[in-house]
Amino acid sequence: MFKLKKRPLKATKPPDLYNILENYTDFDPPGNVMVCAKAGPENVDYHATVLAESYGIPFEEMNVLLQEGGIYTYPPTGGLVTKGLFICKIDPDGKQPKHTWVMDVEQCADAEKLVQYRGISFLEAAEEIFYRGLAKELRDRLKQKNLGIDYTKLDRSVSKGGDISYIDFRKDWSPHFKRKCIMPDGSMVETGGVQEFAELHEITVPQAKELLEQGGTLEISDGVLACQIVNNQPTVARFNAKQYAKARELTASKGLHILDALSEVAFNDPILMRSLRRLEQSP
Repeated sequence: MFKLKKRPLKATKPPDLYNILENYTDFDPPGNVMVCAKAGPENVDYHATVLAESYGIPFEEMNVLLQEGGIYTYPPTGGLVTKGLFICKIDPDGKQPKHTWVMDVEQCADAEKLVQYRGISFLEAAEEIFYRGLAKELRDRLKQKNLGIDYTKLDRSVSKGGDISYIDFRKDWSPHFKRKCIMPDGSMVETGGVQEFAELHEITVPQAKELLEQGGTLEISDGVLACQIVNNQPTVARFNAKQYAKARELTASKGLHILDALSEVAFNDPILMRSLRRLEQSP
């Protein structure tokens, strides 16, 4: 009697959230954003799921925002307003892609002043404050269809999707684009998202999240992780036990902050600096 062999089920691949990524994080804040765009139709449920997880907003509310546009104001924490708001802007004529972004407390305050000064709605003021802070190159490109991208130079799998349907201006450590960590030997290791970062360094997700959000140092089994927040973006370096010991000696002898001491150790490490220079010179 013959036995029928069942074909193994293929793992369901999640839809692409972004297929166009452009880095503006080196620009001065608050315009230091990562442009994350989707050429092709939007999967609203998947888009809402990822953004809800990224920004700590209930899925149901995010889903409505992505369909109708509007503002989500973060609730006060301990009686204090520590976060700003999330905005989804939808062109009523459907000629421009959907835009989403987060504004911090200072930007919100500037928007409130603009409301009082100009007598416009808060949404109009928030949009003006946000776009005003972006790099001029990006502001100019946002006025062009599909960011002015030459679709003939895009990968066929991307260009065949059609026009850009949405752009998320992100600042968070997202699994949908890579950030680099400088390793003790000067190599750069890319990780996408807090989970992958935590796994690489064998730490817990809460530890990784706190380090990336607040900066500072975190001792690990064979050294230390150091994170500096530059332009609201986390820059991470890993140091081995020997390098960490040298840094602690500097804090004791020179009274340096541990992050400054680690920076000095890096600049005086010939292997580390040689590797970094080689990376800078590579195309």
